[in-house]
Amino acid sequence: MRPLPLSTLIVAAAVALPVVAKLPALSDEAKAKAAEATAKAAWTDKVGLYQLSKSMDRVADGYRKTPVAAGKEVPRPSAVPCVDPGPYAAPVTPAASKPLEAAGAHSPPGPAVSPPSTNTPAAQAQGEVKK
Repeated sequence: MRPLPLSTLIVAAAVALPVVAKLPALSDEAKAKAAEATAKAAWTDKVGLYQLSKSMDRVADGYRKTPVAAGKEVPRPSAVPCVDPGPYAAPVTPAASKPLEAAGAHSPPGPAVSPPSTNTPAAQAQGEVKK
């Protein structure tokens, strides 16, 4: 087997170099969307497992009815219940991300769970003492 020519190695390195480059950090909005997508996917998985569990219970009930009709002993069902995940609830913006200014002009995106404004000046909220 013969070694690769130097020009081939240089071209391969030039093509591979951009692949190794570091991508810029995600913005806060992109991080929030990714977190919401992760939460939605986890909830969807729970719903799928719940539906699978219910269908397995229906099949097992049908299986148990057959030996009863023939007068045979029936195996006992498992003690693991199906847990309904409930409706999807979007993640809430944490309270720490609320703005410090009283007007709330730079409020973060997301559903409001409390009023954005307070009567406390920003200096007191941050623990600084007025002189």
